[in-house]
Amino acid sequence: MEMLKERIRKDGVVKGTDVLKVDSFLNHQMDITLFGEIGKEFQRRFADSGVNKILTIEASGIGIACITAQYFNCPVIFAKKTQTKNIAGEVYTTQVESFTHGRIYDVIVSKRFLGPGDRVLVIDDFLANGAALEGLFDLIHQAGAELVGAGIVVEKAFQPGGARLREKGIRIESLARVKSMSEETGVEFVD
Repeated sequence: MEMLKERIRKDGVVKGTDVLKVDSFLNHQMDITLFGEIGKEFQRRFADSGVNKILTIEASGIGIACITAQYFNCPVIFAKKTQTKNIAGEVYTTQVESFTHGRIYDVIVSKRFLGPGDRVLVIDDFLANGAALEGLFDLIHQAGAELVGAGIVVEKAFQPGGARLREKGIRIESLARVKSMSEETGVEFVD
């Protein structure tokens, strides 16, 4: 998606060789016009999948997932990183290691909102090592729902997550695949 790649080139900030800050338009301050184009592109790519639920993990994926859900006319579920009094009853739970935060979270989804018969599209802002996606896939499996694939805004293709998940037969659609990056040269994309 060229619009996204151009925005990354213009406003993305590379730290070292593995951190890409896109907080000015993607995961802190949000460019809703860009999100609209992202949502349309995910809908185009997964139009034939019968999606009836979108699942993401708090917090950065929520905005993207909500805009995308408008194009599928379906609800968004977000896996919470902490149990709250607002989630009553039984939950699905799994553990996720966060690349960004360097810690392990217990993530939960209420059993009221995910179950057999659901065809679930996972949406997230980044794919690096794949731990967050694997955790969300585990929640879908626990629920007896069907995973149709994952829509990723930015994939760090130089890290192992995307290749490992594709090798398992999971459909991953990434809008911008980063081949390499450095503070000196910026971001280089795959194709």
